[in-house]
Amino acid sequence: MTEIKNIFDISGRAMASQLIRLNTVASNLANAGTISGSKEEAYRSLKPVFATQFSNAIESDGVSTVDVVGIEAITRDPERVFMPNHPSSDADGYVYRAAVDENEEMIEMVEANRQYQNNVEVISTLRGLMMRTINMGK
Repeated sequence: MTEIKNIFDISGRAMASQLIRLNTVASNLANAGTISGSKEEAYRSLKPVFATQFSNAIESDGVSTVDVVGIEAITRDPERVFMPNHPSSDADGYVYRAAVDENEEMIEMVEANRQYQNNVEVISTLRGLMMRTINMGK
């Protein structure tokens, strides 16, 4: 288990995890609406898999953070669309549109952005408190 050093490490890992989440959202939105000739080849949304990482002394310090342990494609089926004149259509005239829900992805983006900003605020507050503490000794 990786050691969690301090609050900067906790927030840094959380911010890195949210950045990966934002990257998958960007990839999903970039591929929304893409068309393929078969159900198997159609793009499927990617989602990060998060895992809580506890400190080695969780009973005494109560410290934990989050890490991304993988990225998986969702199991939603792509939309089958009748387009007989499309060059990628199958023998029956159908193409398959990427399994991406743009509204869901926008919600993911807003949520990831808020979580990222929350951790930026934690770091900013901590730096301010540290500076006040240093100035008290002067």
